[in-house]
Amino acid sequence: MGARLDAAAAGTANYVDERTSIGGFVKFFARKLFPDHWSFMLGEIALYSFVVLLLSGVFLTAFFVPSMTIVTYDGPLATMQGVEMSEAFASTLHMSFEVPGGLLMRQIHHWSALLFTAAIVTHMARVFFTGAFRKPRELNWLVGFTLMILSLAAGFSGYSLPDDVLSGNGLRIIEGVFRSIPIVGEYASYWVFGGEFPGEILIPRLFTMHILLVPGLILVLIALHLFLVFLHKHTQYPGGGRTHKNVVGLPLFPVYTAKAGGFFFVVFGIVALVAAVFTINPVWNYGPYDPSPVSAGTQPDWYILFVDGALRLMPGWLFDIIPMEWELWGYTLSLNILIPAVILPGLFFGFVALYPFIEAWATGDRGEKHVLDRPRNAPVRTGIGVATITFYVILVMEGSNDIIANLFHLSLNDLTYFFRIGIFVLPALAFWITRRLCFGLQRKDRELVLHGKETGRIVRHEHGEYQEVHEPLTDDERWILVSYEDIAPLEIEPEFNDRGVRRKGYRWDRFKQQLSRIYFEKRISPVTPEELAEAQHSHH
Repeated sequence: MGARLDAAAAGTANYVDERTSIGGFVKFFARKLFPDHWSFMLGEIALYSFVVLLLSGVFLTAFFVPSMTIVTYDGPLATMQGVEMSEAFASTLHMSFEVPGGLLMRQIHHWSALLFTAAIVTHMARVFFTGAFRKPRELNWLVGFTLMILSLAAGFSGYSLPDDVLSGNGLRIIEGVFRSIPIVGEYASYWVFGGEFPGEILIPRLFTMHILLVPGLILVLIALHLFLVFLHKHTQYPGGGRTHKNVVGLPLFPVYTAKAGGFFFVVFGIVALVAAVFTINPVWNYGPYDPSPVSAGTQPDWYILFVDGALRLMPGWLFDIIPMEWELWGYTLSLNILIPAVILPGLFFGFVALYPFIEAWATGDRGEKHVLDRPRNAPVRTGIGVATITFYVILVMEGSNDIIANLFHLSLNDLTYFFRIGIFVLPALAFWITRRLCFGLQRKDRELVLHGKETGRIVRHEHGEYQEVHEPLTDDERWILVSYEDIAPLEIEPEFNDRGVRRKGYRWDRFKQQLSRIYFEKRISPVTPEELAEAQHSHH
């Protein structure tokens, strides 16, 4: 029986290969090497959670009614009996309490959405801190960044579909953000909501966006992202035998395929377990959307919470002197909404998207990079990353200031004043501390390379001197600690030429030189072979 199956499989494969010439592609694809490191699983978690999103979303689509038509609830939930609500909210209750497994699928969908965005953000952080965005992967960084933005759009549009009080208040905030944009904001709001908020067409539009437009774009970008990974070959961490011209790892088939397949079920199982144990978004506790009630102690999902925090952080008056809302030529300019909800996110996300190009331009380092940096060997970049995370965390905490104040019995106003100062001070402090720590770790690496590891064993020499015995590093351990580039700050031509004429473009070159010095003027150079040989000779 087994021989017949093998013969049938071989015959089928031969038939397909003779008509499609796919054998060469499969052979190339299966032999593709992937480095074996736990941090590379972050991208896999994002991919697998998106697959879970699609599977659970297909189930939910069969029962959800994307309509804002008002109906009277007559279902099994006693607290909602006789309450007027939209068909969208009523179908959500029907799905949760009357469809077998409906509530579990809703929660799997929501938890996997949170995991999808969290995995993308964490994966991008890994890429940032290790320098995996450098040439030739700048375009792939932009693809990943766009995937992150699309995950936010998918999460917010799905979060708003049940048409409950929380999601309705979130949409009301978005409507206010639209209207804060000068001149075009009001027209944009009318176009999105189909008239005055909330209108009657928003839920159907969000539904189309959530199940068709955004997932389609995400699928296209995932395919493009994986194609670019194959095209450029995978990055790898420094180690023995690893260079910018090779890849040390495991083949895609059968080793990596088996591991990845098993990992998918691990991710699916953990999401299902969390969804079965922890309740999320119980819309029946909030009720259908009504503009009159606004609950205290409520926040959007974590990936949108920073916008809420920025809105809470922005004062209505600057130093109690300058108002943040102006009436100009018949238009109301609401800077207290425009700055935190439009300008600040635009600058934040713009900086994240363009950082690979900013660093390449500032440092002048444009060579191809396939071996990753250890974060300690790029102190300025690591400091910038930690400062950015600190900035984001402050906004998230301010978005939860009422919960923090209630939990720790603090003054809400004092918290807000603290975060208003901290948003400027703490990221700068985080940058300085991180940079100092990186330099300290680099100095420790030099000490290890030159003198070896401390063993804790003390010996006494014949002449009476006591000395600790150090164990020399292995070649692989030493390679990791010394294999990084020693890049000097950018050198430029003098300001004046031999004839005393000021050189054109000097000021621009001087600006680039200052940026280069920020990155490289203070640096710890790796141990050279000469230094290592001298240290080993002195030990002997």
